[in-house]
Amino acid sequence: MRWIPYAFVRIVVFFIGGILLGVHRPGSVPITVALQILFSLVAIYFFSFVAFRLTRPLFNLGFIGLPAVFLAGYVHVTLQTHASHPNHIVTVSQPIEFYQAVITRYSEEKERSWKVEAKVTAVQTGRWQKKDGRIILYFSKEDFESPFHYGDVLLIRGSPSLVQPPANPGEFNYKRFLSFRNIYHQHFLRLEDVKLLKNDPPSIILKQAIAARYWADATLRKFVQGEREQAIASALVLGVTDGLDNELLNAYAATGAMHVLAVSGLHITIVYMILAWLLKPLLRFKYGPWILTLISLFVLWGYAFVTGLSPSVLRAVTMFSFIALARPAGQSTNIYNTLAASAFCLLVFDPYLIMSVGFQLSYLAVLGIVYLHPPLYQMWEPRTYLMDQAWKISCVSIAAQVATFALGLLYFHQFPNYFLLSNLLVIPGSFLVLIAGITVLVFSVVEVLATFFGLLLAGLIKVLNVVVFTVESFPFSLVEDIHITTVGCWLLMGAIVSFILLLQHKRFIYSTTGFLFVLLFTFLQWSHFRDNVNVQKITVYNIQGHSAIDLMDRGRAYFLTDSILAKAQDKLRFHIRPNRLASGVGAVVSAVRQPFVHDFNGFSVIHWRDRTLLHITGKNFTPLAGIHPDWIVIGNNAIQSFGQISGYQQSAKIILDSSNSYFYCDRLIEEAKRGGWEIHSVKHQGAYEFLM
Repeated sequence: MRWIPYAFVRIVVFFIGGILLGVHRPGSVPITVALQILFSLVAIYFFSFVAFRLTRPLFNLGFIGLPAVFLAGYVHVTLQTHASHPNHIVTVSQPIEFYQAVITRYSEEKERSWKVEAKVTAVQTGRWQKKDGRIILYFSKEDFESPFHYGDVLLIRGSPSLVQPPANPGEFNYKRFLSFRNIYHQHFLRLEDVKLLKNDPPSIILKQAIAARYWADATLRKFVQGEREQAIASALVLGVTDGLDNELLNAYAATGAMHVLAVSGLHITIVYMILAWLLKPLLRFKYGPWILTLISLFVLWGYAFVTGLSPSVLRAVTMFSFIALARPAGQSTNIYNTLAASAFCLLVFDPYLIMSVGFQLSYLAVLGIVYLHPPLYQMWEPRTYLMDQAWKISCVSIAAQVATFALGLLYFHQFPNYFLLSNLLVIPGSFLVLIAGITVLVFSVVEVLATFFGLLLAGLIKVLNVVVFTVESFPFSLVEDIHITTVGCWLLMGAIVSFILLLQHKRFIYSTTGFLFVLLFTFLQWSHFRDNVNVQKITVYNIQGHSAIDLMDRGRAYFLTDSILAKAQDKLRFHIRPNRLASGVGAVVSAVRQPFVHDFNGFSVIHWRDRTLLHITGKNFTPLAGIHPDWIVIGNNAIQSFGQISGYQQSAKIILDSSNSYFYCDRLIEEAKRGGWEIHSVKHQGAYEFLM
């Protein structure tokens, strides 16, 4: 009986369970079998429902309905996996000479290219045939001064390539990430590869929304002075994050204020609060609450339209729409059912949203605020209005942080120690920035007013930045390099939930379960330390065009690389940092001039932990007598044939690093096969790792 008020919560939990089974164990139940069982359960459910209205119920219909919902989730995600469709481009076995694609989203500006999402409509493999499939296109900035637009139909020469899995240990799995958006191919294009055929947008509404987004972005950049201020204004008001630099992103992340740089539930709440204040007189009328809700929904969806109907904004507006509609109903609705209903609708639209970090964090944060904010707020009664508002913001921040704590560690590997202070200052600041930004857009036709509010907006952003950078500069502002596994995340969430229930209900069972979760989490972390941190190992990374080797020793890494990669922080962060994080590396030291590294013309000899590594990097390499390498790492296409290292290769494993060309690696791999030599090409096989 206690679960009756949460009927929709149970439905969504089982629906999500079915989706997760389809995501993590696709094909575990053949789709035809799953459909047959689903139809049978639905038929039995309705037959029993009708029969039980005439007779006494023999059993709870939930035992039939909930498994049916579970199977419905599994079937839904299976049918929504485009790669399993017969007309998808993954089914094309012959080389694609040309294909036609239409751009389906607005472009994103990258350092060297324009990135857009497109949909393939036809391919030519000797003859034209209809095929479909989403694809990521990259247009080189060397050839394209500006990107193509939504709805542009392109004729493209060449065959798109499958997105490759991560090539280095712990590296972000971009292939898996894109597969959750039903994208499996990508194509890097030059001017001679592309021809614009026409503009035929799939959706007129989306075309107008994207046009509105471009207009709003251009308007903000026109009236706001300062490159950094323009970037933050576009990010906070519209969710456009292209212009944000790494220093700015790191500062907001380090202070726990990253959520203000992307249009989210916070921004939608602010817009709703402004509307509620302006339209408060409507509440005096009988149907005032409903009129207020309808006007609010119209404005919120209009705001989503101006932001380009981006997925993150649509998610936030959909979730808040259900909450807004539930408010006039008063006590007749349950907030948890309302949240569950919004999640259900979003997952019906796109079941892969369950794997979205934004979706997970959004719903966890809202659940935390709904459940924890009331008891937290009641713990203290401030005597002044200002203190009361500060306490409300603090309670919201604490509740959201507790709810998302474990997930934040899993995805971001850090914790902002001063999140309470930063949010206490940043949330009101973002409130003012958003109001000023919307005001600039509203009064853009009156240039004098728009200029005034643009100056005000730039000033507010500067103050906001000063607050963020000041908090970031505090000692111990950030705990970094925290590594937990997915299992560890679940255990940590279980411990947090157990201790919250213990404080609420004062029952011994919750202290027992909480202690058990903490014990299991501790054992998991200790096992990871024993197997991955308290070890010595060598890793040769796969980073296109570069040579990179880590010699790891119990939390310290000696890094051997070229001077260009040593300064490329973005590449180091993406390709190398995840492995160091998982290996517990707290200090990175250059291997140059270390006593165990001996440099010669064209090569280096590294004597490390009773092992020897010969690193050949130049064509002027000449063999050195008296060394017996365990590994020979070859880079920069340094040797012409294995004859140059014939005195070493019988006892050593040959590793071709990623500074070599593909053609060169292919040639040496074939030579190694003929000679029976052991060889590993990181370009072909991924990073090489040896645990000592």
